Amino acid sequence: MKNLATSIWEVETFYRKRDVIIIGSGFTGLWTAIAIKEKHPKKSVLMIERHPIAAGASTRNAGFACFGSLTEITADSKKMGWKKTLELVKMRYEGLQKIQHYFSSDEIDFELCGGYEILNDKSTLEKLVEVNQHLFPITKTENTFSIANEKIKEFGLRKSEFLVENLCEGSLHSGKLLSKLVEKCHQLKVEFLCGTEVESVSENENELEIKMDENLSLKSDKVIFCTNAFSSKFLKSEEIIPARGQIILTEPIENLKLKGTFHYDEGYYYFRNLGNRILLGGARNQDFEKEETTDFETTEFLQNHLEQFLKEVILPNQDFKIAMRWSGIMAMGNEKTPIVKQLSERQFCAVRLSGMGVALAPKIGEMVCELVF
Repeated sequence: MKNLATSIWEVETFYRKRDVIIIGSGFTGLWTAIAIKEKHPKKSVLMIERHPIAAGASTRNAGFACFGSLTEITADSKKMGWKKTLELVKMRYEGLQKIQHYFSSDEIDFELCGGYEILNDKSTLEKLVEVNQHLFPITKTENTFSIANEKIKEFGLRKSEFLVENLCEGSLHSGKLLSKLVEKCHQLKVEFLCGTEVESVSENENELEIKMDENLSLKSDKVIFCTNAFSSKFLKSEEIIPARGQIILTEPIENLKLKGTFHYDEGYYYFRNLGNRILLGGARNQDFEKEETTDFETTEFLQNHLEQFLKEVILPNQDFKIAMRWSGIMAMGNEKTPIVKQLSERQFCAVRLSGMGVALAPKIGEMVCELVF
């Protein structure tokens, strides 16, 4: 079907000029829109989303409310130094607090069920006291991480020599969180154009033109790219590496012992109970090259690998059936620090959340708002 010419009614309403256009309606885009409208209620804000709903990582993740496992924080401190690592952990922790401030536990199925990490190497445990000391000013908890080996048997885990517990973490329903954020945006008079893909953005000294096709474009004073792993089209010079996370979900399991959110192998594997089902994802370190993609398909190799992990570690000697398989696309870089910056006089971006968008986006929205105004 050929592109339709617009009518005067459309041009003066849906396609009129806005103060701010946000491209991408995932967690980052939505929290950014909320931050702007709460501080600048008279500013007109339009969100453009190419899918019917946000489909990168926001509704395709594992629903973890976490801020970093012991091995992840330790590895980040070696790579980035403690200052940058703690700034990032603080942002994640405060982001999770903000989510709980905005929405009740029932609204988003938030549960402070505890976060756990399986370890099979004692060397990381030697860092436990040091990491706890660094985290105390953030979590105000004497021992953020503690050893909970007695729970290995309780949870029915195998191939798990040590278990580290973090009582400050939990789980939530990503779909319900996104839905409540959209609802909040509607209350604040944020407008949406969904199922609309942006082809190009051009800038002159007076305004921006956001082009969708040869007949359809919008004008704006500012544009914010919240496109995360799908940003290469617009942000050519930024280091953004797509990272696919594949996930499997079991059918209900009778007398399931496992409860909480779990990390394994520096966070490359992550799993949790979803009621009496197991949700397991990750293992992209088994096939890094193939998983650096924006393709949403699942692969036989990794799906089989995840099922084997289920059999050997999570559900040994138990029968299970897989109910669903899907994938989400994250954005990575050499460092885990998000890219939040001004690109030109009128263009801004907030991308590369390194798989921590749930926790980071509430604070990143505030940062972008300060940057733009």
